[in-house]
Amino acid sequence: MAGGYYVSDNRHIANDKTGHPRLAGDTEYNPFWVMRMDRGDSCNVGSITMSLHTGTHADAPFHFQTKGSSPADVDLHPYIGPALVIDLTGIEVIEARHLMPLMTEKIERLLIKTLSADADLFTRGFSHLSADAAQAAVDSGLELIGLDTPSVDQARFKIARRAQNPRRRVGCHS
Repeated sequence: MAGGYYVSDNRHIANDKTGHPRLAGDTEYNPFWVMRMDRGDSCNVGSITMSLHTGTHADAPFHFQTKGSSPADVDLHPYIGPALVIDLTGIEVIEARHLMPLMTEKIERLLIKTLSADADLFTRGFSHLSADAAQAAVDSGLELIGLDTPSVDQARFKIARRAQNPRRRVGCHS
């Protein structure tokens, strides 16, 4: 801890060596060269095709709402600023009771470390928010909640949909 700040690296990095966890049928991470100096081009230029779920990312409301904002239209304010980072390693279902002690303070952003997701595979056994935890986050005025998992909710359910507030970002995941 230096200067009152602690840095926690919860990133999921995508590159051509590690790939990224993805759902079956989702676009594979594919970097490629468009121009190369060693082929006689004037400079090196690369491109990437990939899923919007590659690496550390946040879902826009459109991901869960047919009339939600697209990634280009999302306000960046919730993603920028101080965040409280908590360690809930070993807890598979994060419930409201895990978050309620934190809700006594004015917290705008909460990042949860779980270490429960495989960095290279999209598996179903990762930590996730329960519906009551998502609702508690909305009710407390929390603007952003992030987990180091492929999703904030259980792989086969979309609890974030039930706890959405159109003015707030209920969840982001990496």
